Amino acid sequence: MATEAPAHASDSHAGSGAKALTINEAAETTGWSSRMLRYIESVGLVQPPRSTGGYRLYGPAELQRLRTLRELLKQNKLEIADVGFVQRLRDEPEIDRAVNEWLDQQAEKPEDVSPGDWLSWEQEKHKRLISSLAAPTN
Repeated sequence: MATEAPAHASDSHAGSGAKALTINEAAETTGWSSRMLRYIESVGLVQPPRSTGGYRLYGPAELQRLRTLRELLKQNKLEIADVGFVQRLRDEPEIDRAVNEWLDQQAEKPEDVSPGDWLSWEQEKHKRLISSLAAPTN
């Protein structure tokens, strides 16, 4: 089991000679929990450098990003997951394209389905989709 870094990180931050905070100190300073700071890192919003021992180091740049992230969330009534998804769209253009294509699409009745049968046809498609999602994969 990993142990937390000493109370105050002694490694310099990004080689600048500036001191940095441990994750616990950063949590106390920012009001985010340590767990939330790890989540924010996992979705790519703030990437603190690591000490030679592997501990996260939060310097002024990371604290600023965390502060402005909180402001962004509050001002725009967003959740961290919302911003994380936007980051994912930036990082993975194929997902961005797929989502935009889906948003631009309109529902269209298949040509070979009569208007009276369209609802039951869609219900059957949903049943098959749900069954395929529930089926175990090998």
